[in-house]
Amino acid sequence: MKWIKNMIVAFSLYSKIPMPQVQWTKQNMRIALCFFPLVGAVIGILMWLWCLAAEALGAGSILRAAGFVLIPVLVSGGIHLDGLLDTADALGAWQTKERRLEILKDPHTGAFAIIVCCAYFLASAGIWSEADPQSVRILVLGFILSRALSGFGICTFPCAGESGLAAAFSGAADRVKCRICLLAEAAACIFFMIFLDRRRGIPAAAAAILVCLICRRMAMRKFGGITGDIQGFFLQMCELAMAYAAILPSCF
Repeated sequence: MKWIKNMIVAFSLYSKIPMPQVQWTKQNMRIALCFFPLVGAVIGILMWLWCLAAEALGAGSILRAAGFVLIPVLVSGGIHLDGLLDTADALGAWQTKERRLEILKDPHTGAFAIIVCCAYFLASAGIWSEADPQSVRILVLGFILSRALSGFGICTFPCAGESGLAAAFSGAADRVKCRICLLAEAAACIFFMIFLDRRRGIPAAAAAILVCLICRRMAMRKFGGITGDIQGFFLQMCELAMAYAAILPSCF
């Protein structure tokens, strides 16, 4: 029963999928991060179903791309996209670490966030318009991998402050169990991505790991640690990088 409550907490925070209400106690959050990649599994399944439906209906590349871009946002409720935009504002400010952390918490939207938002959707729609069923199969697993790596970061890397969702989950998590579980999930995703298609799977997995390392370094240098917004930034950039790595080989 306890693991069910942990799963409900994970889905309640990281998705818009209706869930029963449970209290966010430390006990109910101890292994919640282990279920974070399951949200990615739901997104992946919906992406694959949309791929099949678009193929059956003979949809054009623009309509197909719109579906691929919107499904992750609709399922997640935009929580990770919000982190991307907040982090873009903070990085664009060229201020001290303390001031950057204040900007992350600012509910107002700055110019850098708007610019990055437009650029992100344009870049995402552009690459997804070139997607074929084989590359979509790889990226179905990519949505799980990005969340496994993000969750691993939350329970491994130092937090930039004592408040916020990342700090709350990091403090409540059974870090040893979560790390083992999330690493196992990430390893399984990488294995099957490569097993299904080496030409696409290896570049996609490598892109995910590379973005993880780059974002970790950026978080430590610019903010002194991670936050929920920074992990959202990582997840969005990770998925965009995997999409380019998996889809571009089919374009040549």
